[in-house]
Amino acid sequence: MGITALRTAAATAVAAKYLARKECRTLLICGCGGQALSQLRAVLRVRSPGRILVYDQDAEKSRAFAAALGAETGLQITPVPDLPAAVAVSDIVITCTTARRWFIAREMVRPGTFVAGVGADNEDKQELDPALLAASKLVTDLTEQCAAIGDLHHAVAAGAMSPADVHAQLGEIVAGLKPARESEQEIIVFDSTGVALQDVAAAAAVYRRARADGECPRFSFNA
Repeated sequence: MGITALRTAAATAVAAKYLARKECRTLLICGCGGQALSQLRAVLRVRSPGRILVYDQDAEKSRAFAAALGAETGLQITPVPDLPAAVAVSDIVITCTTARRWFIAREMVRPGTFVAGVGADNEDKQELDPALLAASKLVTDLTEQCAAIGDLHHAVAAGAMSPADVHAQLGEIVAGLKPARESEQEIIVFDSTGVALQDVAAAAAVYRRARADGECPRFSFNA
């Protein structure tokens, strides 16, 4: 699994740690491609859902994912055909698709839900209803970038909100500069577009670990 996928999943897990309710009965993963695996593994480090639901437009893909990950984790992972019904009962919703039109509507999401939009990493991709972002406490990985290519980009284009309406960047939450979850009832959305600098930091950490384990030669950048 690539460093970018792991870093993306780690960002979701950090966001869930600070922004999702402590008690998570149901976790929903939307999109059962390569990113879904790392997303699930990462979030399970910070929350312990009683059940895990998975949804994909390709029903066979969701069934295969549920079977494979159920065997790996020992948890009950259930493929679901009805997306609105699944969202309505979930405490955490993670979207990691290549969708070009939003599919999580405002009215699907119940109070207290944490939604992580991971798939919108260019201006043509979209997963979340602009009305959902506007009605929620919105946290970004990098606001300027999300306004250019994330789900926030589409919410701004639709006139639903402006970048000034963003509550905080995730780093501000972690550093204690902005409040995290303030109510059990508030809906919080994390718009994740991916931060290149985090990829560099992650790669450096992997390199240092490999060096310490004697698995990687030393590189010299001297002329």
